[in-house]
Amino acid sequence: MPSVHQAADRHLASQDTVLRDLIAQLELPEIHSSRNLFHDLMSCVIEQQIHYRSSKQQFAKLLLAADIQLLTPDNFEVFEEKALLRTKLSVRKYETIAAVLEFFHDDAPDWAQMDDTEVSKTLGGIRGVGRWTVDMLLIYTLGRADVFTADDYHLQQIMSGLYGLEQQGLKAAMKSIAEGWKPYRSFGLRYLLTWNEAEKRKQ
Repeated sequence: MPSVHQAADRHLASQDTVLRDLIAQLELPEIHSSRNLFHDLMSCVIEQQIHYRSSKQQFAKLLLAADIQLLTPDNFEVFEEKALLRTKLSVRKYETIAAVLEFFHDDAPDWAQMDDTEVSKTLGGIRGVGRWTVDMLLIYTLGRADVFTADDYHLQQIMSGLYGLEQQGLKAAMKSIAEGWKPYRSFGLRYLLTWNEAEKRKQ
C-alpha cells in the first residue's frame, strides 16, 4: 500500500503541471515536528513563524537561555523568568502569550480526535491567534494532509510567479488552483515552499 506521501505525489503530478515538474526535481524535507501544540504555538507567537521554518531562531535562543528543550505550561514560568522577560516583544504579543497560556492551563482537547475544522475553530478562539498560525500548526505540528493557506506571504509570491497570477484577486486564484490538489493540499504547499528555498540557495 502506498504511503500518504506517495499517493500525494501521484495525485498532485496528475492534476498540476507546475507541481509535476517540482515533484520530479525535489525531495520534500522531513518535518521534525515537536508534535506539541503549546510549544509550536508559542514559537509562532514569539517568532512570527513556526520555529522549524524560521531563519531568525529567536525562539531557539530563548529556549537555550532557559535550558528548556520542550516548552510546556508546567515549565513556562522558568522560560518566562530566565528568557522571555529579557526579550522586547510588543504588548499585543504578550497579550497573546497570556491568552495561550490560559487556554492550555485548562484541559486541552485531544487534538488527534478533532478534524481540521474543529482544530481551526478551537485554536482560532484564542485571542491573537490568526488563521495563518492555525494553518501552520495543522500542517507542521499535527501533520494534516489537506491544508492550504492563501495568507502566507511567501506562498503568494511563489504562486504569482510560477502560475502567472495577478495581484488583483490573487488569493482567490490561489485557492482555485489548490482545489485540484485536494485531498493533499498540504503537500502541494510544501513543494512550492521547498522549491523556493532551493532557488534561494542557488543565488
